[in-house]
Amino acid sequence: MTEKQRKLFKTILKVVISAVLLYFIFTKISFTDILETIGKANVLFLLVAVFFYIVSKVLNALRLNLYFHQILVPLSQKSNLKLYLLGMFYNLFLPGGIGGDAYKGYVIQKKFNAGTKKVVTVLILDRLSGMLLIFIYSCALALLIKNPVIADYNWLFYVAAPLSIFVFWMLQKLFFSYVLAVFWKSFLYSALLQAVQLLAVFFIIKALAIEVGQLAYLLVFLLSSMVSVIPLTIGGVGSREVTFLYGAAWFSLDAGSAIAVSFIFFLITALVSLFGIIYHFKKPELTSTIQLLEVN
Repeated sequence: MTEKQRKLFKTILKVVISAVLLYFIFTKISFTDILETIGKANVLFLLVAVFFYIVSKVLNALRLNLYFHQILVPLSQKSNLKLYLLGMFYNLFLPGGIGGDAYKGYVIQKKFNAGTKKVVTVLILDRLSGMLLIFIYSCALALLIKNPVIADYNWLFYVAAPLSIFVFWMLQKLFFSYVLAVFWKSFLYSALLQAVQLLAVFFIIKALAIEVGQLAYLLVFLLSSMVSVIPLTIGGVGSREVTFLYGAAWFSLDAGSAIAVSFIFFLITALVSLFGIIYHFKKPELTSTIQLLEVN
């Protein structure tokens, strides 16, 4: 099987898995009811949600460039933002072709020759840094909602959150010491951007006039974010919704509203990512901070 055939097979497989999961969801919940729920959403709150989502992605790009600069890739912030938006487009709309991270790694290595291993490493660490804060916020919300389903595990959340920070720090100290200097800066970026993204989801919840169990919806969203990272579906479609479906059952939430939150978040993600098509047809010219200093 050629590389092109493998990519096509992976794309088809992801589409099939997403379709199967969505079919399963709609055997449990009426698709019409979900559309009606979304149709009644407060547009102003949705616009606020879009704003906070965009802010979270800007912070995400800044965190990644923090890692790039640490491995002596002096990518300018303007170029970084363009490249990041293009990566979002590739991740969502070309899942079986050039993945966003793979493309970013390729062009960064080609332009700056920082070393393939280091470039790949910082791309992975950037993702893991985000997952770390998703996990920590999940533990915090699990403690705050005081749900009887998970109350017996509260001690585990108290232990797991600080332990996860220590393990991630040790991982970098032992194996990737060349980026250890930016550990706490990247941690703060991750804390801020995940908080802002939770604000985006909160305003989606407000847009749907959900007043009960708001913290539980946020927790389910974080859990779905961890599940959607598994590259088995198109942009997490299907896997995220299944998590919301079962999360609604676990925390006694309205299943239709939970799925509506998930769908709206995906639509916002798709809308913002679609703007990356601009740089698909006109690839961004990567400038460095060194070049900018020379010009000034």
